[in-house]
Amino acid sequence: MKDLVILGAGTAGTMMLNKLVRALDRSEWRLTIVDKDRVHYYQPGFLFIPFGMYNEGDVTRPKEDFFPKGTNVIWDEVTRVEPEENVVHLSDGQTLNYDVLLIATGTTPDPEETPGLHGDLWYNDIFDFYTFDGATRLAKKLETWEGGRLVINLAESIIKCPVAPLEFAFLADAYFTEKGMRDRVEISYVTPLPGAFTKPKATKVLGGLLEEKGVDVISDFYLMEVDEDAKTLVSYDGQEVPFDLLVSIPVNKGAEFVEASDMGDLDDLNFIPTDKHTLKAKDHDNIFVIGDATNVPTSKAGSVAHFMGDTVLENILHHIHGEPLEPSFDGHANCFIETGFGKATLIDFNYDTEPLPGTYPLPALGPMKLLKETRLNHVGKLFFRWIYWHVLLTGRELPVTNQMSMVGKQPDAVVAN
Repeated sequence: MKDLVILGAGTAGTMMLNKLVRALDRSEWRLTIVDKDRVHYYQPGFLFIPFGMYNEGDVTRPKEDFFPKGTNVIWDEVTRVEPEENVVHLSDGQTLNYDVLLIATGTTPDPEETPGLHGDLWYNDIFDFYTFDGATRLAKKLETWEGGRLVINLAESIIKCPVAPLEFAFLADAYFTEKGMRDRVEISYVTPLPGAFTKPKATKVLGGLLEEKGVDVISDFYLMEVDEDAKTLVSYDGQEVPFDLLVSIPVNKGAEFVEASDMGDLDDLNFIPTDKHTLKAKDHDNIFVIGDATNVPTSKAGSVAHFMGDTVLENILHHIHGEPLEPSFDGHANCFIETGFGKATLIDFNYDTEPLPGTYPLPALGPMKLLKETRLNHVGKLFFRWIYWHVLLTGRELPVTNQMSMVGKQPDAVVAN
């Protein structure tokens, strides 16, 4: 009996477990999945919790509900991987041998990386919304907050769901408008990026929407520390941004065990060196990496994990059969972006092609519009929660191509800001 071990039972790990169960001969392969937490969170839904749009029941399920029967499940924390020995070490002292290892351990916000961020003001006047606890505490804060300077700050540009901070700004504008207190709230979007997003056409559209909604964009701001006494963000070049309420997107880091393991030439954020087309760990032939745990230069988002899935599955099977790997992943990402007042826009891009205007997924028919606010895009965003629980996690196919298509896109179109 051979062993395939999956580290992480979040979006990517659960999806791949279901795909692999259907693809492998269970008389020859034992599948084991390891995770320390038993609750599965629909993380895109955290965005809606502070504004009273979602509650706990909308975003939580038991992880075991999505595991196929017969799966060997270990509830424990990984402390180290020894790639040369094909061994995983767990916190209870147990070791797991593997023939193939799939790492899907994601990324986690780490507010302690920034001096002053995780201090006395944390969950009093400083909140995150990338965790369930942070989102629910922020919801309570917003219910009674009387206004002032609301600052949304990205401590680092490499984060999961890169559009979520923009969505928070748009939804905050709508939330305070509907409460009749928008004139008492000054919203600032403070980012290390040179603009609202990383790509020119999308930046023009999204930056224009921020301007239209009265959100001040402070770009090229590299956060050094939070001065708790002065309630001020301080950048490395001496800029200061005061706040009354800070919504922070802290530094995002890969799993702690990665640093303790010989996983190659790591960056400071513990993301695993991964071939960006085959999704094999760069220094280890029998280790594959998927989702937010990789260092590939595309968005850390659930849609990306989904688009990676077939490449990972195919290449695990190629590896098992001694065949060359397929360099088929193209960096495909797409994201609905809530813009407030029941509307959203949509972006679709990959390593080589920036988000473009047009229709998705079909030419002319769409029905979704790219880089354009529509109510249907908003409906699509909300409907994705059902797709997530019932299709994506179960490893079933969605009616969209894993590789980005230029069908319906308008590369020469001029976008309006």
